[in-house]
Formats: sequence, structure tokens, C-alpha cells
Amino acid sequence: MAGKVIAVTGASRGIGADIALELARRGHVVGCLARSGKGPDMSGKAPAAGRFIEIVCDVTREASVRDALARLADTAGTLNGLVNNAGILRDGASHELPTATYEEVMATNATSAFVCSREAYPHLVRAGGGIIVNIGSFFDKIGVKRYLAYCASKAAIGAITRCLAVEWGAKGIRVIDVAPGYIETDMNREAFAGPLRDYLAKRIPGRRHGTAEDVARLVAAIYGEDIPFLTGETIYIDGGQGIAH
Repeated sequence: MAGKVIAVTGASRGIGADIALELARRGHVVGCLARSGKGPDMSGKAPAAGRFIEIVCDVTREASVRDALARLADTAGTLNGLVNNAGILRDGASHELPTATYEEVMATNATSAFVCSREAYPHLVRAGGGIIVNIGSFFDKIGVKRYLAYCASKAAIGAITRCLAVEWGAKGIRVIDVAPGYIETDMNREAFAGPLRDYLAKRIPGRRHGTAEDVARLVAAIYGEDIPFLTGETIYIDGGQGIAH
């Protein structure tokens, strides 16, 4: 899929920014969809800005998603892929968790993946198929105190991935769930400098947490290899933490 047009939600920072950068480095045109309308910070990065199309998009608003994807397809001439990366984290004791907070997390993390995929569908069909990568989490299979809404939203990502893969396979559209473990980004670097680093060194077999670049390279490899028989799966990238006992 060299030289394809791929939309990335939440592309202005964190894992989304690294995914956008890696895809651009590998020759793709990247639609950077974010509320800010900005792509990754290019300070000190390898030149790739010429491959970015920056578009304002609020993934919790259907009209915004529809307009953003239509604008990208119109500007670039097509749409070949989508990375549903945008997400939020809200923690809190479950017995006190407001329904509004739960619904906010589900809307941003899970419902948006469905809406973005649905709105990308006609563009991908016109392109003869494509790949949708949903960014899930290894929290989809474990119980985590105070993270009920987040865990539920990431479990939903796995279900959305499987259903769309089965339903849209005949159209040449493949859907894959990339589920990271603990990943250090520019947004949480301070937390990883504290006790969390030591905790993860004990819990992760390789004794190191992941980086946004790790996730970005996996996502870019999925597009680069373009394996027709790979679809509907959840690929965990957590250093083995989720299976270590």
C-alpha cells in the first residue's frame, strides 16, 4: 500500500502523532484529523510535513467526521485507510462514576471508531478496498480498578473490529485492532518517571514499557505488508505483560 491516503484521528499528539509521522516517512499521504486541526509537531523530526493534510475534526460529532473524511478524499483524490486512534482516559471509583463520564469515554473511544469507520466506508469502497486499524488496549481483557469505562470502551473496539471485518470483507476492507500495553508518550512522560517505571519493570517480561514509536511501526507495517488474509484480529503489543503470571 505504498503511497496511499490514510486518515489518522487524534494525530496531533501522543500515539496518533507518531503513527502519522511513521506513515508519512514510509511514503503515505496522511490526513491528520484532530480537534485542533493540527498534525504532529515537526520540531526535530525527519521531514514529512509535505505528506500531511491537516483537518479539523471532532470525532464525537458525526457531521464533523463526515465532513473531514470527505474533505480529505476530495483533497487527496481518494481514501485508502483509516486509523481510529482518538481517545480519552477518565478514572474513578465505579460506585461513584457518573453516567455522563462513562458515556463520554464510550463516545470518544468506541462510538467514534464505529462512526469514523462507517463514514470512511463509501470512500474505501470507491477505492476498491482498504485497511482500518483501530487502536485498542490490552486493558480489553483484564480488570483494572477505577478504569471501568476505559476498559469497557477498549473491549468494544475488539467487537467493532470483528463485526466490521466480517461484514465488509467482501468489499476488500480489512479491519484490525492494535492493542497496546503501557506506552510512554509526550503526554504521560512524567508518570513514567515515577514509581510506575519500577512497577512495569517487574511486570513486563522484557523489563521495559513500550513507546509510541513501537505502536507506530506496527501500524505502518500492517499497511506496508498489506496482507489480504489478515483481518478481524486483535494484535497485542504489550511486551507480554498481559500473559505474564
